Amino acid sequence: MDLQAFHPSEALTGQIASHVEAILEIIGENPEREGLQRTPQRVGEAFQFLTKGYRENPKEILQSALFRADCKQMVIVKDIEFYSLCEHHLMPFFGKVHVAYLPDVLITGLSKIARVVETYARRLQVQEQLTSEICHCIQNGLNARGVMVVIEAQHLCMEMRGVQKPGTLTVTSHFTGDFSDKDQRDYFLRLIGK
Repeated sequence: MDLQAFHPSEALTGQIASHVEAILEIIGENPEREGLQRTPQRVGEAFQFLTKGYRENPKEILQSALFRADCKQMVIVKDIEFYSLCEHHLMPFFGKVHVAYLPDVLITGLSKIARVVETYARRLQVQEQLTSEICHCIQNGLNARGVMVVIEAQHLCMEMRGVQKPGTLTVTSHFTGDFSDKDQRDYFLRLIGK
């Protein structure tokens, strides 16, 4: 599926828009004023894009480009930018994902790793779960000897509200298999500059 080819459902747009209009009224706004007249529809379309990962299968994406290769060394895709929505406040969190895997027999197209990240990020998430889901999908989809994922992110629910600490960075990691070896983890972290 072409990342640029997203088309929102008119039916879902209408359903979401009706709720957005009600929210605007509840907070004291007039959904009929000029600047807000099309806002419910725009939010309906945007929300479908921001949650399109529910309608995608990350394992199928990963396995759509499998190759046998005599490669036993670490494969790293780093600095994958992502945007997601916090499931607690529906506010954005965003940052970079770094992925490493140790192939056994199979490798995948490099873009598929970024697509897996995108699919899970385009669901309501918490960063800890996002890290784990990406890791386990790649582990299971490639039957790798090991996978490690590190995510660095800023959370607007912490920066714009609540504790209000702009610039705070949250780092999570998850690993499987041969990455239980501290030397493997340290090598990966050095390669991504951490």
